[in-house]
Amino acid sequence: MSNMPVIQKVMVEQGQTHETRKTLFVDLEKLLGRPVITYFTSFHFPVQIENGDADMIEGILQKMDLSKGLALCINSPGGDGMAAERIINLCRTYSGTEEYWAIVPSKAKSAATMVCLGASKIIMGPTSELGPVDPQLVLYDQVQKKLNRFNIYNLIKSYEDLFSKAVTAKGNLEPFLQQLANYDSREIEEYRAAMALSEDIAIRALHTGMLDSLSQKEIKKKIEIFLSPKQTKDHGRPIYGPEAKHCGLAIESPKPGDKLWEMVYNLYIRTDSYTAHHAAKCIESKAHSFAARPPTKKE
Repeated sequence: MSNMPVIQKVMVEQGQTHETRKTLFVDLEKLLGRPVITYFTSFHFPVQIENGDADMIEGILQKMDLSKGLALCINSPGGDGMAAERIINLCRTYSGTEEYWAIVPSKAKSAATMVCLGASKIIMGPTSELGPVDPQLVLYDQVQKKLNRFNIYNLIKSYEDLFSKAVTAKGNLEPFLQQLANYDSREIEEYRAAMALSEDIAIRALHTGMLDSLSQKEIKKKIEIFLSPKQTKDHGRPIYGPEAKHCGLAIESPKPGDKLWEMVYNLYIRTDSYTAHHAAKCIESKAHSFAARPPTKKE
């Protein structure tokens, strides 16, 4: 990610939340019976969940009365798994015995799915999406000015398949050796470690949370759809509420037209618009707001 244009690392405290969104926060908190914060990272700018986001979330949480717990409304394409783990620990620590709920108004993918797995329950609408948590290799193409994403699971599998064919082949090995020369075995080991780390974060979050009655081995079997693209076939393919519920996750599914979901969706529309045009990231409560500027052409 070092070669891609990024937002400024400093998140700017905006002061009070926009009045329209503030009204929605107040009404939603009355309905849920607990405080709400939003955590949005843009789908329109090249940003991701990263370690510094946890500091901004903590800055908001420190100013809130969380004696009744917390509801975290999250919308993000994902990012760093260890940052997600830190956010889980933050939300659990500050919400205490009342725990935190995750609300997915639209898409909480990859590392954002990890944050949801750490909650005591996940509130998802009919079209809300979670996704696999297996890591991706993200490279910025300087020529085409775009991000290219590569599935690490598939990179490892292609290497292992080639290596296996080379070992068992009889006769001319040159075609296999030429292809294997495109791989660095040290990088493959790093990829394997990254896969193991993502799996460990997801399983530990569930083992100490909503699936605490199960062993880690049992959890791994139940959530296999989240751990690799074997079933989804693609990292970006959605995992909807019924599929997540089938894995044993605590999923609450408001129906279309439900008052709760109407409020959640209204808050989502306004915050998503904000992170599409004015900010690359936004973390808000009804009283406080942090935002990151979108990248400029110079950046």
